[in-house]
Amino acid sequence: MTSFLLRSAGGFARQCSRARAPQAMLSSNFTPGFAARPHQCAQRSQRRLYSVRATALAVGDKVPGAPKLTYFDLDGNMQQITAEELTKGKKVVLFAVPGAFTPTCSQKHVPGFLDKADDLKAKGVDTIACVAVNDAFVMDAWGKSLGAEDKIQLLADGSAEFAKALGVDLDLSDKGLGVRSRRYAMLVDDGVIKEMNLEEGGAFTVSSADGILKAL
Repeated sequence: MTSFLLRSAGGFARQCSRARAPQAMLSSNFTPGFAARPHQCAQRSQRRLYSVRATALAVGDKVPGAPKLTYFDLDGNMQQITAEELTKGKKVVLFAVPGAFTPTCSQKHVPGFLDKADDLKAKGVDTIACVAVNDAFVMDAWGKSLGAEDKIQLLADGSAEFAKALGVDLDLSDKGLGVRSRRYAMLVDDGVIKEMNLEEGGAFTVSSADGILKAL
């Protein structure tokens, strides 16, 4: 008998369509209570619209078209955008930090990009954006506390889905921080990664604004 719990995306859709079939319950792999929830099928399918990578994206790769990142615009309205949308037809510097309001991020990483923002723009950069595994409210408050709102776009990756799609997720559960993002800085030109300066863990050695300026 074909296993009821199929692992592929297509198989999952077939599982959902057969959720009420009595013979499905006869499968040795049947999980009681799961198949009778069609909304879970839709949720699981939605999660599979992008890939969770085992290795990080590199130079020459395209940024993922999903998931969406959230942010507050200058008028205070919450917006959503994908990295693909953010970088389409533009030259963008996108850097990530493990968390808002953390010491290295607040005292060195973001201030470095603030100091070099005009230099980066003079080199043809259209947008400078910072992403972290925090919610949009925290990112907005952090940006305002640093005076960054008119120079750096603060993007929220609330569930670390973007970090996972890039292959840069970092498990800091042992420190009570859950899943975060590795620190990095990348230069993206019309959706294609031209420079990827990825740190080990939460270190801050290669992902500075100066490193991106050297690549321009």
